[in-house]
Formats: sequence, structure tokens, C-alpha cells
Amino acid sequence: MKSFLKKIAYLLLGVVSVFFIWYFLQSPSLERNWNTDQKVLAEIQFEGNLIRVKNARNFDYQSTDDFVPSYYDAIYDIEKLTRAWYIIEPFGEKDGPAHTMLSFDFSDGQHVAVSAEIRKEVGESFDAVKGLLRQYEIVYMVGHERDLIRLRSNYRKDTVIMYPLKIQPQNLPKLFISVMERAKKLAEEPEWYNTITNTCATAIQDHANFLLSEDKKISWSKQILLPKYSDEIAYNLGLLDTRLSLEDAREYYTINERAMKANQDENFSQKIRPEIK
Repeated sequence: MKSFLKKIAYLLLGVVSVFFIWYFLQSPSLERNWNTDQKVLAEIQFEGNLIRVKNARNFDYQSTDDFVPSYYDAIYDIEKLTRAWYIIEPFGEKDGPAHTMLSFDFSDGQHVAVSAEIRKEVGESFDAVKGLLRQYEIVYMVGHERDLIRLRSNYRKDTVIMYPLKIQPQNLPKLFISVMERAKKLAEEPEWYNTITNTCATAIQDHANFLLSEDKKISWSKQILLPKYSDEIAYNLGLLDTRLSLEDAREYYTINERAMKANQDENFSQKIRPEIK
């Protein structure tokens, strides 16, 4: 019996050893057969107060699978930043899964959305377990709100909540720069996505902590793992620019109706923004 148990133990040790060798030998890559919507990443350059973005995404959708690829170049002046928005897209039947994004407004009328996502290869779909096993790279998609927001509100038909953030004027450029620096880094130096430690929600957590004092820094929690209710953290920290209760704010800042009405409007970004309450 002891001999049998010893063989089983050696076998398990061998299996575990093979798994860890396989796991740690994998390397993230920028060169794979990517899905069309994530094949091209934005190229970002910093020039003083200006941030130049080449190949920001602006696809025109007829459905989630029927779209016309399109890209544009833009120059963003950090001195013209006026506001940042925290966007939550709950999805699925379960209580908690959601996608989160940030978007920024400029006094010259420009808006830009940034979405941390797994970079999917052709034929791939998201799986939380695979997300623990170095099966996806993480990237920041930079693009027009008519693409990154409208895709979710109008075509995926997911609820989209768009909260105005309350950020000190001197900190708003710092937030934008940190987001764009991260987008640039991931476009040049690939990293593995991880379902627990490196997701869209942990990305925003990191950017938020960059601005918060030590006693207010956001720690990892269930709301980060299942970020449908991550707005509760932001609300309790005073990061949401609203006088409403959290429950009322969730309802008021849901933008689906506005997004549907503004669907093909060139002024989509202006039309989806609610008055701050």
C-alpha cells in the first residue's frame, strides 16, 4: 500500500512539475492571428502637453459581427482636459461580471475612450479559467465613443452606466497621462491578462490609486473581481461627481436610451452625456 501511495505521489508531482514548466515557459506576444477589431493597436507619442494618437479605433457597426473597420489620428492637449468618466457595462446572467472603461472630455470638443481588454485571436472567446492560464494578452483599446461605447449599448444591448468622475483639476492630466502611458506600454511590451490580478477593473484601480492618498487607496476586493458593483467603491471614496444616492445614480447615469437615439449622430458623444446631478 505504501509503495502504491508513493507512486501516486510521484505521479502527481510529475504532473504538477510539467504544468509549471509549461506555464512559465509561455511568453506573451504581439504577433498572433488577432481578431479584426483588435488587430491594430493605437500608437501613442508624448510631446510636452500634447499626446499624439495614431490608429485610434472608430468602427461603424451594423451588428456585433458586421462592421466596417476605420481608424483615425488625433492630438490631445492635456491642458484642455475637462472631465473623466467611469463606465460600467454589466453583462451575463450572473451577478457581478462587468466590463469597465474610462473616457475623457476636452474643451476643444474631442472625446476619447480607453478600454482594457483581452486581445482575442480569431476564433477565441473569453473564459475565466483560461484567463488564469496565460491564454490571453491584455491591451488598451483607444478609440471613439461611437465605437467603444455604442458597440456595447446599441449592439450588444448591455446596460452601460457612465459616471462623471470628481477629480481635482491638477490630477486630471495625471490620470490621462497614466492611462495613455499604459496603453503605449502594452502596445509595445505585451503582458498576460489574469482573471484575478490583471483585468479591466484592476487596471482602473491602479490608475485611481495613482491619484489617491495612502489612506484612501483601493485594495483588491470582490467588487474588483466582479466589478458590476465597483461603483460602490468609487461612490464611497467620493470619486463619483453626483449628489444622488448610489441607487439613483445608477439609474440616472445609465445611457442606453440616449445612445440608441444618438446611434448614427455625428455628435454621439455630446448626445449621450447627461446633465451632472
